[in-house]
Amino acid sequence: VQLQASGGGLVQAGNSLRLSCAASGHTVSIYVMGWFRQAPGKEREFVAAITWSVGTAYLPDSVKGRFTISRDNAKNTVYLQMNSLKPEDTALYYCAAAGNWRALNNHDYDYWGQGTLVTVSS
Repeated sequence: VQLQASGGGLVQAGNSLRLSCAASGHTVSIYVMGWFRQAPGKEREFVAAITWSVGTAYLPDSVKGRFTISRDNAKNTVYLQMNSLKPEDTALYYCAAAGNWRALNNHDYDYWGQGTLVTVSS
């Protein structure tokens, strides 16, 4: 499975961005897709996940209410809609895919995209 993330950029605080992650290859093996981010000097942080077939979404409290994850199975694409962005949301955002439900708990994903940079100015 190959993942291509896009949609990052520079925005002012309070504005929105939508990230996309297009999957290709053996996509039938995907059980869940997720988004992670990593800011400079910080550890990678889980942002959102969605089950591929049913579309059940999982988001941590840090972004719940501001971020939404969705998927378009016909396009093999997952989206991360980010609203009310804050400077602390600045990070490199990665999409990932896993073939096992356990990734929802342990965040151990099998495939990773290259990352797209989101910069939020104050």
